[in-house]
Amino acid sequence: MLNVLFPKLCHGCKTKLLKAEEVLCGNCRHQLPLACYHRTNNETVRTIFSGRIPVVNATALLQFHKKGITQQLLHDLKYRKQEQISYFFGKWLGAELAEIEAYQDIDMVIPVPIHKTKKRKRGYNQVSGFGHEISQALAIPFAENVLLKKSATKSQVFKQRFTRFGNQEVFSVKHDSLLNEKHILLVDDIVTTGATLETCANLLLEKGATKISVATMAITL
Repeated sequence: MLNVLFPKLCHGCKTKLLKAEEVLCGNCRHQLPLACYHRTNNETVRTIFSGRIPVVNATALLQFHKKGITQQLLHDLKYRKQEQISYFFGKWLGAELAEIEAYQDIDMVIPVPIHKTKKRKRGYNQVSGFGHEISQALAIPFAENVLLKKSATKSQVFKQRFTRFGNQEVFSVKHDSLLNEKHILLVDDIVTTGATLETCANLLLEKGATKISVATMAITL
C-alpha cells in the first residue's frame, strides 16, 4: 500500500523504480561513471597516498563529477536522509571485493567517523551502511566505534583541496587492542586529497594496526 501511495523513485531520473530495482533504475545505473579500480589493478587511489602512508589496496566505486549523478547520489545520502544509498553502494562494492584475492586477508572494516553532533542531526554516519555491507561480503567484523571524531569540522566533500595539517587532533581511537596486528579496510564516501583518510590511517597504524587498505564510494579526478 505504501508503495502505491509513495512509490520509490530513481535517485537519478526520478522515475518510478521497478520491483527489482533499488535506488537507481537500470538506465541510470548503466550511466554511472564507474571507477572500479579493483577490477583493473589501477593505482589511481593508491597513488594519492604515495609517500604519505603505506596503503596495501585502494579502490573507489565511482568517479565524481560536479553536477553529475554521483554528486546527486552523495547529496541525497548526506543531506536528504537517504541512508539506503550507503547500503546500496556497500552491497555493490562488497560483492566485487569478495571475488578478489587481494582483499581476502583484510581483518576488519572501519568507517571514517563523523562527529556525534552531526550524527545526531543527520541520524546516521553516511559511511556506516557502506562499510557494514562490505564487512558482510568479506565475512569480517565491522568496527564502527573504534575510530572516533573528537571535534566538529566543516565538510570538505564538495570543496577544493585543503591543507591536511589541521586534522591531526580531530580523531581518536577507542578499544585500540582490537587493532593489534590487524589489516584494516578504511572506508569513506569520497576521496579527494586523501587528507582525512591519511590522518585516520596514521592513527590506526600508531595504535597497533599493521596494514591499511582504502575503499570509497567515489573519487574526484
